[in-house]
Amino acid sequence: MTEIYLIRHTQAEGNVYHAMQGHWDGDVTALGLRQIDALAERFRGVKIDALYSSDLRRAMLTADALRRFRPMELRTLFDLREINVGPWEARFFADIQHEQPRETELFLHRAEGFFLPGAERYGDVRRRAAAALEKIARENEGKAVAVVSHGVTIRCLLSHILGKTLDDPTLPICGNTGVTHLFFEDGRYAVDYINDCSHLAMLDLPEWDRTPNLRAEPFSPAAEASFYTACYADAWQAAHGTLEGFSPETYLAAAESHHRADEECVLRFFEGDISAGLLDLDPKRGAHAGCGWISLLYLDEEYRGRGLGVQVLGRALMYFRRHGRRAVRLQAAEDNAAALRFYENHGFRRLSSENGRFGKLYLMEYRFGESHV
Repeated sequence: MTEIYLIRHTQAEGNVYHAMQGHWDGDVTALGLRQIDALAERFRGVKIDALYSSDLRRAMLTADALRRFRPMELRTLFDLREINVGPWEARFFADIQHEQPRETELFLHRAEGFFLPGAERYGDVRRRAAAALEKIARENEGKAVAVVSHGVTIRCLLSHILGKTLDDPTLPICGNTGVTHLFFEDGRYAVDYINDCSHLAMLDLPEWDRTPNLRAEPFSPAAEASFYTACYADAWQAAHGTLEGFSPETYLAAAESHHRADEECVLRFFEGDISAGLLDLDPKRGAHAGCGWISLLYLDEEYRGRGLGVQVLGRALMYFRRHGRRAVRLQAAEDNAAALRFYENHGFRRLSSENGRFGKLYLMEYRFGESHV
C-alpha cells in the first residue's frame, strides 16, 4: 500500500490578480509564503519518503515546505502541471469572460464539454495526471509520498479517483495548500479526507475571495479628457485632502503621451458595463534603469476598500514584466495611509523620500522575482 498526500500549491499571482495561470509561471504571494510556512509546520514529524511536484514555480516552492525539516530529493513532473489554457494564459479572467462568454461558461461549469483551440481539454489533463499519480504510487509501494499539483489538475484526479464526472458540482476545487489524503493498493484508491486546510487556522486569512472580476479596455485620455481629469482630481483630493496644486493640463498631457506610446498604458476598468477605475502607466520613465512607472492607479469611491485594487495593480505589474522591466515604481504621499498600506501589503517597499508641496512623498518599488505580491 502507498500512502499519498496530494497537495495544491500555495497562493500565487493569478489567484489574487484574477488572471489565468495554467502554464503561466508567476510569483508566489506574500500570503502564499505564510501558507508555505504553515504547511511546513503541519508536516513536521510526518513520515514522507518521497516528494513530487509539478515543474511550475508555485508548485515547487510549495513542495520545498516539506523539505524544511527533512533532507530529500524533489522530483518534478510535467504531467502534474495545471491545465494549459493556451491563448488564455496570463490573461485576466474578466476580459476573457467578456469576450468569450460561452467558452468561459464551459470552462467553469461544463468542463466535460470545454474546448478552446490551443488549450488542453479537461479529459486530457485527467488522463496525464492520473497516469502520473498511479506511476508514483506503484513505484513507492509501502512508502508515504507527497505530491504537489494544481487546482484543476487535482480536481481532475479526484474525478478519476471518485468515479465522478467533471461536471459534478460536488467535486471540489481544493484551496491553496489544501491536503487530500489517499491510499493506493492493488490498483485502487481509498480516500481518507479531501482538501483539509486546518493548518491555515493559525493565519489571519481573509474571507473567500468573492470580489467581482474587473475587466479593462484601452482608454484615450484625449478623447475623454474630462473623465480622465475628474478621476485624477479625485485621486489627488484623496491623497492630499485638497485640490490645491492640482494641474489637470499637465497630467492630461502626460497621459496622452503614454497612450500614444502604447494604448495598453492607459486602461479603464469596468465591473460588467459599470465604470470602476483607471490605470495610467508611463512606459518611458525609469526605463533606462529597467523600471516601470505607475502614474495613476484609481478606483471609483464605491469600489474602494473591497479588495479590488490588486486586480488593477496586477495589470501594471504584468505589463512591465512582459516588457522586461526588473521593477515597478511609484510615489505615494505620507498622509495617504491607505495607499501606503495597500502597496506595502502587495510587495512594494519604500526606497527614499522627498518633501513635496503637501508633505513627504515616498518613492516605492516592487521588484520582480522576490515572491512577495
